[in-house]
Amino acid sequence: MADLQIRWADLSGLKRMDNSLGRLSEMQRSMVLGRAVNHVGDRLRTKLTRTLANQTGLPYRTTRRAIKVERATYGRIAYTMRTQGGDISLKFFKARETRAGVTASPFGKRRLFAGDFTKAGRFPNRVTAKGLGGHVYAPDKSSTKWGRPVSFVNSGVIIPAEMVKGDTAQEFTSFANTELPPRVMHEISFMLPGFFD
Repeated sequence: MADLQIRWADLSGLKRMDNSLGRLSEMQRSMVLGRAVNHVGDRLRTKLTRTLANQTGLPYRTTRRAIKVERATYGRIAYTMRTQGGDISLKFFKARETRAGVTASPFGKRRLFAGDFTKAGRFPNRVTAKGLGGHVYAPDKSSTKWGRPVSFVNSGVIIPAEMVKGDTAQEFTSFANTELPPRVMHEISFMLPGFFD
């Protein structure tokens, strides 16, 4: 499982606003920060989902479903994006069988998995077998016998691991630090007109 979380204390750009927030009541402060964190968090979720889709090679819809969100509330000023799961089957990366093997696009790059297969029968009359479920299998290459053992092929893409590294993690930090301070100011101005005059 992996978590990405926006919290008030984590963001360097907000330190300068502590004095302004100190002039608000506890209820006003909680409302202002909760609204700001939720607004920025929702926008950030969309951006991260796109980035994660590009980084993993999965469709946007799949990564969107994989990220569960817990929004800020009155008692908890944090916006959490959580995901879990293991190594994803190669079949979810547009796997296509060719005479040379299977081509698929894990991590957004199409490559050949030589000798692997998704269908049954002899070329050129290959058929989709219900028992294989569209998954990619690798035959035991130590044997050339018909009916040799096979193993299931995964992609190496693990969403929780990908979510906290590379472009996705970088985007999270830079977007939150850039977008949250102005949003907090906007929420304060909306609640208390003339506060910053």
